[in-house]
Amino acid sequence: MTEDENSETILKPLVFRVDENTPELVKNVLLERGWNKYNEDVKDVADWNLYWRTSAFRMIDHSNVKPWQRLNHHPGTTRLTRKDYLARHLKHMKGIYGASLYAFSPLTFIMPNDYIKFVAEYSREKEALGTKPSYWICKPAELSRGRGIMIFSDLKDLIFDCATIVQKYITNPFLIARYKCDLRIYVCVAGFQPLTIYLYQEGLVRFATEKFDLNNLKNDCSHLTNSSVNKTGASYKKNKEGVGRGCKWTLSKFFAYLRSQDVDDLLLWQRINHLVILTILSIAPSVPLASNCFELFGFDILIDDQFKPWLLEVNFSPGLSLDCSTDVSVKRKLIHDIIELIDHETSGQWINISQFGQKSTIHALSRYTSHNKETCISSNIFSLLQGKAYTNDLIALQKKVKVFPKEISTEKLREKKVSKDSVPPAFPKIRNRQTTFKSFHLFPSSESCKKKKNITPYFLSDIGMRPCSHVGDFALIFPFNEATLAATKNGLDLKKVIHELQKLVNKQPTTEAEDKTKKT
Repeated sequence: MTEDENSETILKPLVFRVDENTPELVKNVLLERGWNKYNEDVKDVADWNLYWRTSAFRMIDHSNVKPWQRLNHHPGTTRLTRKDYLARHLKHMKGIYGASLYAFSPLTFIMPNDYIKFVAEYSREKEALGTKPSYWICKPAELSRGRGIMIFSDLKDLIFDCATIVQKYITNPFLIARYKCDLRIYVCVAGFQPLTIYLYQEGLVRFATEKFDLNNLKNDCSHLTNSSVNKTGASYKKNKEGVGRGCKWTLSKFFAYLRSQDVDDLLLWQRINHLVILTILSIAPSVPLASNCFELFGFDILIDDQFKPWLLEVNFSPGLSLDCSTDVSVKRKLIHDIIELIDHETSGQWINISQFGQKSTIHALSRYTSHNKETCISSNIFSLLQGKAYTNDLIALQKKVKVFPKEISTEKLREKKVSKDSVPPAFPKIRNRQTTFKSFHLFPSSESCKKKKNITPYFLSDIGMRPCSHVGDFALIFPFNEATLAATKNGLDLKKVIHELQKLVNKQPTTEAEDKTKKT
């Protein structure tokens, strides 16, 4: 950039927009990173960079998004996060591609439409089991945090007054000191077209606070792992054997525990990755085209005593409240890493957009296109992503890939030298990625962009046509090889992707229960 161009540069801080329900954690992290909060009364309607809210956006919001803006939701994702819709999509995929590939979903009936089918299955199973009870769980389709859930073994106890699903209850969960637990896995879909999925390598393990007991189905603190249920229980603050106080572990602590028990944690990670990919594939072809958006999902996954992962549900706008120290350690870094993820590929890369009628410089977050950007990862990364890349050894991964840049805070990269009148005399020294200081970002005004027609939509996932393998604790899990990368180039070739996934699944060892399923 020349001296003349520097003198005419427009300098503006990054701005985030929220609503009344946006989590405080999100606002605090963005403020820490030097962002400014959007003022609804003062700011121009287009004068913001990131709009984060807990509710879905309208299609008109997606249509009107500017090239320098990001929305934190894709359109149409309730197909995944509403329990009855999810069950319907997984059933559809199971019918097309086979029950074995989608065996991670418990047998599910959607009420009231499937009531007769459920009664027939209930009667068949009761006859087969004789005096042994069968167990089912009933969940309202649109409620969360454990509300309205009931577990039953007698048909007369089934009561519902809204859209509901009834699932086979997993009676052999993996227990730690006889306490049931499940995993909250965070997944970020950076784009649906092309499909790009990142899985967060840290997460939460949520415990029931009473010991698992099938003889008492009414005790929610024995069967439900929702923290909203258990934090009000009598045993929440007790120092529980093998678990400790409270009801949460970090995911890394859980996997360390598995390794101490000689469990193949890498195999479990790979199964979880496949579960996540296959679940998202069930809606991917039907998600409307939309640019400049991303989505954070919370996958709730139960591990049984054969170390098979079961998908319980997928959460829209997963909770970001900080109820305990475990929440703080996981969720704060999660939000920091998401901000890195949505602006990672072109950190520090600046382009001139004087062709828009106003000399200005914009940063990565407001790029229009990226097809000339250098490829972020080399082709051999995909072999790593099927195994060792799921570990936390990022340094070793960087050495193997050789083109992945050394991790640098994007705030530091935004410290661009411009005219003396535009910026304060000095910036504070950055000590780490969470240092609080005033960060500045350059983007074009809404007026200058109106002069450019037919702007190519920018997708977060299409920089260099190849996504990065790791950003913070986010690891790329799709595309996972050259074939799946090619299958996303011109629309999603679902059959080809499923074929590649099937090859991976076939290479994995099976559990005794899965062997029995294949033989029957």
